[in-house]
Amino acid sequence: MDPVTVIGGTGALGFGLAARLAQQGTPVVIGSRDAGRAGEAAGRVRALVGGATIEGAVNAEAARRSEVVFLCVPFRSQSENLTNLKDELREGQLLVDATVPLAAAVSGKATRVLGVWQGSAAQQAEEMAPDGVRVVSALHTVSADALAHVERGLDEDVLICGDRRADKAQAAEILQRIPGLRCVDAGRLEMSRITETMTALMISINAKYKAHAGVRIANLPEHPHEAWPRRSSS
Repeated sequence: MDPVTVIGGTGALGFGLAARLAQQGTPVVIGSRDAGRAGEAAGRVRALVGGATIEGAVNAEAARRSEVVFLCVPFRSQSENLTNLKDELREGQLLVDATVPLAAAVSGKATRVLGVWQGSAAQQAEEMAPDGVRVVSALHTVSADALAHVERGLDEDVLICGDRRADKAQAAEILQRIPGLRCVDAGRLEMSRITETMTALMISINAKYKAHAGVRIANLPEHPHEAWPRRSSS
């Protein structure tokens, strides 16, 4: 099985994603600006998941190691990370952006969203990524805490946005290795401006109910992604 890279795997969301994927037998490379922190996070995953195939590396090396790279960093770090990775990301890679422009990035409330000139954080990622790097967005409504508790079950949908169905299907295949996650095609990448705001909504709801709830789209086929083509048309 090919490895998957998680840039920002030392943070809450990235760590939970790395742990869940490793739990299902996916080789994972955790990326961080600091190799020591990346290695420490990989060790924490191994402590949670016996037999996990996981290692830590600086972001540049981690990005080179996989065809699929998840970017799970705070909005304040997205631009810096993509700038630093412009010579590492390559044509044909899939970049799955989970960034949310929360006002917390500028010491504001986590239940407010900042305006992004490109329309959304995912569209900013697409603008900054090297030519030929395919960009989709995902994971905006999935609780980092829920992911990190690998002993707990999940039962929620992941809304994926992107301009090519084949790219969304590739991201969905990886995410649906995690039991309890069902991927839903939420439209073109520009729809990320809506799915990103849902993070603030979920933070508000979860704070009110002291929960780690996700979303579930009603009246869909149980496996809606199966109709998506792979590596072809939009």
